[in-house]
Amino acid sequence: MDFPGKVMVITGGASGIGAATARAFAKEGARVIVADLNETGAKAVADEIDGIGIRCNVAQESDVNSLVRAVEAEFGRIDLFFSNAGVASGGDILDTEIDVWNTQWQVNLMAHVYAVRAVLPAMLSRGDGYLVHTASMAGILTTHGNVPYAVTKHGVVGLAEWLSITYHDKGIRTSLLAPLGVNTPMLTGGDSSFANSSAAGPVKEAEEVAEMVVKAVKAEEFLILTDEIAQTWMDRKSGDLERWLGGMRRLQGKIESAREQGI
Repeated sequence: MDFPGKVMVITGGASGIGAATARAFAKEGARVIVADLNETGAKAVADEIDGIGIRCNVAQESDVNSLVRAVEAEFGRIDLFFSNAGVASGGDILDTEIDVWNTQWQVNLMAHVYAVRAVLPAMLSRGDGYLVHTASMAGILTTHGNVPYAVTKHGVVGLAEWLSITYHDKGIRTSLLAPLGVNTPMLTGGDSSFANSSAAGPVKEAEEVAEMVVKAVKAEEFLILTDEIAQTWMDRKSGDLERWLGGMRRLQGKIESAREQGI
């Protein structure tokens, strides 16, 4: 995909990967609409890049529909929709409240479904369009101590794969961003030392990830990994699932031991 003049919408654009990607897309000449529940943050990022900031609660299909209709009314089309907004809470299967499950289901997965339902008809009508989805390596492998996040991100992976298979030959391109650790508020809570000591793997800055997204979209590549070790871990899982599960169990034991020691 060429960037100059393209209309691109990014959800979760007020901070982290979303904000960094908004800046990177704008630098390439795209017209960027920054959407976020945090309207002030969205507009602040948009002001930096001569874009438009819009409040959107992606957990509500009506909000996503309103966002899409507003952008289409202003610009006539949406060339790329980046479903990036996400939430995480941590939690075990036994102590995670159903309300937490429902929230993460809506934000982490159904928001992607709502976006596709809203933008895909027009894209199919003209025979081109681009869908980008932020999952996580938690959605390809898993993540310790955060079951709702792992499960919902697995759903995003499945959705993106299905879209790529079903609509690629109809002119619709799909990319799946599956980062390891990224130094954003979701991972660190503002404390990069936590990120560096976590089991998230090598930690990248949001700006580095944004450049990877730009490169992948230009090349129309499906899977965007943020570190070579991710491919190694994927290969180990697919090559010998039983061994991989054993290694993950051992890592779980180390995490639990460290937690008990207050490390």
